[in-house]
Amino acid sequence: MNEFNEVNRRAFLGRGAAGLGLIALNSLLDAAPANRGVIQPLHFTPKAKRVIFLYQAGGPSHLETFDHKPKLAEMHSKPMPESFTKGQQIAQLQGRELICFGPQHPFQKFGKSGQEICSLFPRIGSVADDICLVRSMWTEQINHDPAHTVMNTGAIVAGRPSMGSWLLYGLGAETEDLPGFVVLMSAGRGGQMQPIAARQWSAGILPSKFQGVKLNSVGDPVLHIQNPNGLAASMQKDSIDTINALNRMQHASLRDPEILTRIAQYEMAFRMQTSVPKLVDMSKEPKSVLDAYGAVPGDGSFASNCLLARRLAERGVRFIQLYHRDWDHHGGVKKNVELKAEEVDRPTAALINDLKQRGMLDDTLVVWGGEFGRTPMSQGDGRDHHIKGFSYMLAGGGIRGGMSHGATDDLGYAAVENPVSVHDFHATMLYLLGIDHKRLSVKFQGLDARLTGISGDVVKEIIA
Repeated sequence: MNEFNEVNRRAFLGRGAAGLGLIALNSLLDAAPANRGVIQPLHFTPKAKRVIFLYQAGGPSHLETFDHKPKLAEMHSKPMPESFTKGQQIAQLQGRELICFGPQHPFQKFGKSGQEICSLFPRIGSVADDICLVRSMWTEQINHDPAHTVMNTGAIVAGRPSMGSWLLYGLGAETEDLPGFVVLMSAGRGGQMQPIAARQWSAGILPSKFQGVKLNSVGDPVLHIQNPNGLAASMQKDSIDTINALNRMQHASLRDPEILTRIAQYEMAFRMQTSVPKLVDMSKEPKSVLDAYGAVPGDGSFASNCLLARRLAERGVRFIQLYHRDWDHHGGVKKNVELKAEEVDRPTAALINDLKQRGMLDDTLVVWGGEFGRTPMSQGDGRDHHIKGFSYMLAGGGIRGGMSHGATDDLGYAAVENPVSVHDFHATMLYLLGIDHKRLSVKFQGLDARLTGISGDVVKEIIA
């Protein structure tokens, strides 16, 4: 087969197999400027421009963070009433005797709003009047990986775009020198460390230029960020320009959107060689700021990543997701939550205060939470996975501060007042950014694929 026929065959298969939906998407991407989203104009007046998602991977216990349950304390060591659990999905306690396990730490009221927060989190308590506690979250999947997939993509099956990818696709980027969707990782003490698959920030069925870019928290943030010895930046730029000219010729023939991604990523990588070292250089940050976060630049901690998240937000990154791992407390929940609180309490509050002082909190949505909660029943001295009710914290970006929304029952088992599903959460996030979740979709296999699937309602009660 000669080269000409091979190109034609590939072009035919690329267009035919992709279907009309991908062809339409490709034309949209061709027509739009490189950094412009496909939603023009926005569906609503946006309250937020960007999202910082402080993702507590492993499933934080709502009963030792934000959901005060005195009745559960009274029931400690007593049998869990069967009326709560009969016929319900339980991860590792199925078929066992279910015993109530009271909160392991006291709660106290904070701020003028009197929000009840676990006493392990006094600094988060100090910003109680700036935050909203959603105490009625629920989700669908009871094991870590599929639960992460639901929280990140709104779908049970893998392969759908992550929420950061949807935002980048819909809104575009505000920066040309950094990726519009950045992922940071950290880990600490006090819990089982569950793996986080890179597909959690995948672009899925969208072109891969919308996927998240993971920056390393220790060492060089990006591999090969420095030019080899003897290679000047001007020489590299000439090479990239030549390669992209060839890529554009190929795209004119094949009309494959991944070729556009290749062009964009070559150009982005070149610009990042200058922008990323400046981003991670915290030498000019005042000591007072480093101390407020508890950050030691370069240590890879959650605290340092929170400070880096503020710097990314300042530079126009649209979606910043920090995964802090090892919240999986099947055992030793009392001591282990103490350790996690030491790691996240100060930097979480510092980030909110820092954004507020810089005038950025109003248009930055800060989210704190994990993939699910923990059972009010004991698993030895720990708690099992739990999907029927858990808590999320939100601040800024159009969120009403100093309030709580929804509630679980007296034992913290199920969301019974104003339940908020993952799709409701996603719909609300999109609304705050000026997007109607029902209108942000892509044709896939003959259907309209979207972040919220076929459900989801905006939780307007928590919006300022």
